Amino acid sequence: MSAPTALRIEGVRRHFGDVAALDDVSLEVQAGEIMAILGPSGCGKTTLLNLIAGHLRSDAGRITIGDRVVADGDHWVSPQDRRVAMVFQDYALFPHLTVAENVVFALPKDRRHDGVQRAHELLALLDVEELADRRPTELSGGQQQRVALARALAQDPELILLDEPFSSLDQGTRDGVRNELIGRLRQTGLTCIFVTHDQEEALSVSDRVAVMHEGRILQVDQPEVLYRKPFCSEVADFLGRANVLDGIAHGENVDTPLGSYALLGQATGPVRVYVRPELVGVTGDEAGDVVVEGRDFRGHDVLYTLRLPDGSIAIAHRPSVDMVEIGQRVRIDPQPGHAALVPVAFGDRALIRS
Repeated sequence: MSAPTALRIEGVRRHFGDVAALDDVSLEVQAGEIMAILGPSGCGKTTLLNLIAGHLRSDAGRITIGDRVVADGDHWVSPQDRRVAMVFQDYALFPHLTVAENVVFALPKDRRHDGVQRAHELLALLDVEELADRRPTELSGGQQQRVALARALAQDPELILLDEPFSSLDQGTRDGVRNELIGRLRQTGLTCIFVTHDQEEALSVSDRVAVMHEGRILQVDQPEVLYRKPFCSEVADFLGRANVLDGIAHGENVDTPLGSYALLGQATGPVRVYVRPELVGVTGDEAGDVVVEGRDFRGHDVLYTLRLPDGSIAIAHRPSVDMVEIGQRVRIDPQPGHAALVPVAFGDRALIRS
């Protein structure tokens, strides 16, 4: 049995002057799900969060939280009555209050009689109870993030919204903090929506990802489906680099300039496909007809730029344990995996639901 719907967005539009920040956006999020909204800066991610939270009004469409319509042409529920908590990118902690006081401040009025106890429970859940008497200016970025989440949980929300929640953390601590906090959120069973422009972040911790582009949601699906079977070039490009190749399909397989691959789906005749760079094996071979034109060493892996016999360029992503040199001739060894068909055009068909 599928989980009930925690959030339903239907045909939402929002303009700022002549600019369409959101253009007919629809989305469903299941109860207990962690949903990432992924897209470049300016695509409408934060605007969508603010509409859900009630900080902005839409120009058209409907937003339903649980079984309550909170915004449409006839209804408007104020932010404080939506049971939606939002953690902002800068955390927005009150600097003049202690950590515990920040959390107590967010408690519903009927829970403030045991506010200190509840604050300590939430801080303990996030492993920062020992910081209860400190002020936000005395905390690291990761500690502030935990406190901000504790304050959000104190509101007893149905939905948690996170706006670029880990972008201000340094790379050395980001992964650990991110994985820990998402893990704690999963323990609560709350529904969580977070926006990010970081592909790795969206793919690694979410149950599903909605990819946004220029105010529209192009595709919604599980991370592995999005990566392996992008619906259009915008989705494919934003989820990582891919080789776009002409090939000849033979049912469940396709022959390309990089060799033969299994094909997601079936086709016959000329096609265009995506082949992810990790599926392109590279082996030094003086008899090979491919030349290494560039090499981007990244420590545990290497990104190669390859010149194919027809003069076109391809990329390969390989472990760094056995590298080839710039200028070296190589052969291509297709790795196990699937090529994905490139759609002719997505046109007005802007949303795929999983």
